[in-house]
Amino acid sequence: MSPFTGSARRTADWEHLRLQIADGVATVTLARPDKLNALTFGAYADLRDLLAELSRERAVRALVLAGEGRGFCSGGDVDEIIGATLALDTAQLLDFNRMTGRVVRAIRECPFPVIAAVHGVAAGAGAVLALASDFRIADPSARFAFLFTRVGLSGGDMGAAYLLPRVVGLGHATRLLMLGEPVRAPEAERIGLISELTEEGHADEAAGALARRLADGPALAHAQTKALLTAELDMPLAASVELDAATQALLMNGEDYREFHASFMAKRPPKWQGR
Repeated sequence: MSPFTGSARRTADWEHLRLQIADGVATVTLARPDKLNALTFGAYADLRDLLAELSRERAVRALVLAGEGRGFCSGGDVDEIIGATLALDTAQLLDFNRMTGRVVRAIRECPFPVIAAVHGVAAGAGAVLALASDFRIADPSARFAFLFTRVGLSGGDMGAAYLLPRVVGLGHATRLLMLGEPVRAPEAERIGLISELTEEGHADEAAGALARRLADGPALAHAQTKALLTAELDMPLAASVELDAATQALLMNGEDYREFHASFMAKRPPKWQGR
């Protein structure tokens, strides 16, 4: 996302989520614990706009996405999303579905790693938010369920049919998206849906530690690695290695590359600048 902004200032308050930023690490908490953090129209829009703002500012070097209370996110609110969409016409429904897709694109395209800290339920859109993240840190209570066919919709919602086969393979993705059955933490770890399985109640802590490690590292190298992982999913090998070459040539001209060499020669830890 471009760092260039217009006259609009950064949003001071977010109604549908809680934001904390400390030393380059942003923590975004879905904060409707009484509803298992079910998403509303406003929550989707806030996530879309927040990720765009943080991407433009370039002050955040890692982001943790978490849920308050008993679970991560139970998906779209049955009354405020499913019930409300029954009254919308086709053009309005297309606008809504495009908005939810832009949230996933924002997670994939933002120039910093996103870490989902999952405990309890991650269902429907909540499962896709975790899926779109770069890392999924979960404790044994976590369970993922792509429930879209259970409500009469396509399992390929919000880019799930694109992302999930690339994470767990086509066979597992077909089963999860077609049947909508929950996948508990041990199986999720076995099929590669979870990046790290923690002890009970420690997903947030582990996600924060990983975010700190990433934020203290070479931010530009992380950003370019994420960009290449996303861009090269559908590229032939020749195009991929050419893009890799161009990217490395740019980074080899950067300050962090020089800093590594200087720190190695001086036998000291590198002081990464993200440039």
